Amino acid sequence: MKTRDRILHTSLALFNEEGEAHTTTIDIANELDMSPGNLYYHFKGKDQIIAELFQQYELALSSTLTAPIERPLSEAGGNVEENWYFLYVVLEEMYQYRFLYHNLDDILQRYPDVRRGFKRLIQLKRATLFAICQALMEQAVIDARGQQLLGLVDNMTLTLTFWFNYDQLLHDDRPPHVTIHQGVLQLLTLIAPYLGDEELSFYRDCEDIYASMLTQQE
Repeated sequence: MKTRDRILHTSLALFNEEGEAHTTTIDIANELDMSPGNLYYHFKGKDQIIAELFQQYELALSSTLTAPIERPLSEAGGNVEENWYFLYVVLEEMYQYRFLYHNLDDILQRYPDVRRGFKRLIQLKRATLFAICQALMEQAVIDARGQQLLGLVDNMTLTLTFWFNYDQLLHDDRPPHVTIHQGVLQLLTLIAPYLGDEELSFYRDCEDIYASMLTQQE
């Protein structure tokens, strides 16, 4: 692995575990067992590290989020199970850069470029969730139209965007798979009132899996 990539990899790990605000370039250099001068040769400060990590994140997440939008409606995922797996992948990718969400308001105030990028991501998340709901409507899985549909999409976008912040405040640190599974379950909970018996059965299965996860933690 190249030195520049090692710096980014280590910075991401430290930001996720210790928090971006509590991690300095000195901490990163010490973790890598390199001199601050060597790190400065590659990145002139933490701002540049944050900017490049966010670029990586935005590129990766955008690539995933565009799939339901670009797919023809006739080929779109028309069942809850398929979209459950998709949302799980989205939350997994978000979790890899969770430091952004744990300190979101502060980061957005200090890094204007990241703020602009986050606005693009939120708009893309909203468009993606609208495409998913539209596909579910097309297959008569849910029946939510007009303002009801827009409200459902906005609530799902809010849940998806702020889930890791909420989960950290409520539970501190939990196993990633538990946090991610509950995040997807919360998204499905918003759709649940619109589901028929067959699709609702899958939702109940997801509830049972989550309850089993909690039991195993005890």
